[in-house]
Amino acid sequence: MNFHIAVIPGDGIGPEIVTQAKKVLDKVGEVYGHTFEYEELLMGGCSIDAYGEPLTDETLERAKKSDSVLLGAVGGNVGQSNWYQLPPDKRPEAGLLKIRKGLGLFCNLRPAVLFDELSGACPLKSELTEGGFDFVVTRELTGGLYFGERFTKEVDGQLQATDTLTYNETEIRRIAKWAFDIAMKRNKKVCSVDKANVLDSSRLWRKVVKEVSADYPEVEFSDMLVDNCAMQLVRDPKQFDVILTENMFGDILSDEASMVTGSIGMLSSASLGEGTLGLYEPSHGSAPDIAGTGAANPMASIWSASQMLDFFGYENYGKLVIDAIEDVLVEKKHLSPELGGNAKTNEVGDAVQEKVAARMQHR
Repeated sequence: MNFHIAVIPGDGIGPEIVTQAKKVLDKVGEVYGHTFEYEELLMGGCSIDAYGEPLTDETLERAKKSDSVLLGAVGGNVGQSNWYQLPPDKRPEAGLLKIRKGLGLFCNLRPAVLFDELSGACPLKSELTEGGFDFVVTRELTGGLYFGERFTKEVDGQLQATDTLTYNETEIRRIAKWAFDIAMKRNKKVCSVDKANVLDSSRLWRKVVKEVSADYPEVEFSDMLVDNCAMQLVRDPKQFDVILTENMFGDILSDEASMVTGSIGMLSSASLGEGTLGLYEPSHGSAPDIAGTGAANPMASIWSASQMLDFFGYENYGKLVIDAIEDVLVEKKHLSPELGGNAKTNEVGDAVQEKVAARMQHR
């Protein structure tokens, strides 16, 4: 088959890591007889520099016509880059919010897997992580605090800032169904995370998720307050299978999850909606401090590409890529600096590509 992929390299290390993801995709296509055609689009700071907007309407329309979107990273140094002197809706990250909303991508899946080979990089005690762990954060992506009304105004002689957190039943129900459907393919456990002891939005969240859980009697269901979940992730991460939560909580918890896996450079992300179009990106940022040095770890970007293959319906291809990543970790010859090695970004990509080819030769 022929796949039309919209590639958004973005800012910082984005172009470097997404190049490696494309390299691995091309090897998979070569092996299985598929073709990936790439159309590069601008979003983030580079789009601001070119067009004065973090994401133009034309770029969004072109992304909508693709089979999938592969994203590097967007943004720069907050407080240093001129991009952050602009109004909030003109800054690089506003492009990311716009494309998620514009493509209808309300479900964000962030797997957190501790490979045996990275157990030494995990900051937790070995007795807590022995045997590894494997869970996924299912995050609602287009509602909540990040998309509510926000403003800053003067009240009684001082500035006052307001951010609005809003959810309706439909938004909660559709993401809950995603989480339970994913759990049915895994270990059949869902933990819904909220702040129902304080927030009205969380009380509605808890009510609707409980209603959805009744349709999945095979799934073990539990509720957990977000502060407790943050503690449990470092106390006993193996207890989790699918974590279901709202936008901001998911943003924070998934970053915490990345660190207990040993490296944020290993955490991939898939953003999905009702249709087949998805957006795939690493969970980390643009790391402008190491951009151009060759020190960036591209594995999260490559892993994101494997998720894309999964949702194209080629789960065997996706697994092939993950197995190749693990082969590189086991071999330890081509690891980026953050994983204790000295391999350059392109060398890591080459190594994964070679392992994909090697695994195919033994099939």
